[in-house]
Amino acid sequence: MLDRKATSLDSKVALVTGSGGGIGRSIAETFAAHGAAVVVVDKREAAAREVAEAIEKRGGQALAVPIDVTQAAGIEQMKRAALERFGRVDILVNNVGHFMPGAGPFLGTTEADWESLYEINLKHILRATHALAPAMVERRSGCIINVSTIETLRGIPGNSIYSTFKTGITAFTRSFALEVAPHGVRVNAIAPETTDTDQVPVHRWIPAEYAAKIPLMIPLGRFGTPDDHAGVALFLASDLSAWVTGITIPVDGGAIAAAGFYRTSDGQWTNAPIVADAGIQPR
Repeated sequence: MLDRKATSLDSKVALVTGSGGGIGRSIAETFAAHGAAVVVVDKREAAAREVAEAIEKRGGQALAVPIDVTQAAGIEQMKRAALERFGRVDILVNNVGHFMPGAGPFLGTTEADWESLYEINLKHILRATHALAPAMVERRSGCIINVSTIETLRGIPGNSIYSTFKTGITAFTRSFALEVAPHGVRVNAIAPETTDTDQVPVHRWIPAEYAAKIPLMIPLGRFGTPDDHAGVALFLASDLSAWVTGITIPVDGGAIAAAGFYRTSDGQWTNAPIVADAGIQPR
């Protein structure tokens, strides 16, 4: 039987990139609430410091590191700051990512768009892992959590390049997990569905007249919140997942399971919602 200590991160040091807001902030604050010292990394200095101060006000330990993880020098600065303050990093959360710039149909994109999406969605994960994983291997203990997207498991028209690099995260997670498993290091990933954050303010994007349709868009009846992902990250960082590595967990409210099926306003399931709402029975 697992005891309550299974979720404890006491004596652990966690570094979370992009933790000045959204999913990253929730992960950082959740880890701190469960005992971890947290390195708050975000290119927005004010945001990084605000999160670190909030953690410290609650009695936790935190260090704000305002750097850009898409720059090699930023990764080195991040590593140096974490080691100078805490001496090690036990948990690395590679959270930074974005579908902009470069969104749009593939044939309208440029090589500059591809490079930008590579830098912000995949390359920094390789750099950060390459910088911090060797010490984990040497200690024979560590945990790496990569944040991917549900779009690695389905198509996303208009974002082919974004999807390509995010899918690379899933592949890297699976393969690198095997390389370091004999050394006691676990590597997993989270694949979020649409989540309401400052970066993706989905509730503000939906016109008021369609707000009542939101519960029909996702099987569990709502868009995600940052805390939904923080809970899964805590599972992956703690002893609850001590025998879990190399996987990507969809945190999607059942979207992938639905696979194109939607609920109608009367509660029926259909893969042709417009036809069903018109009162026509699909063949």
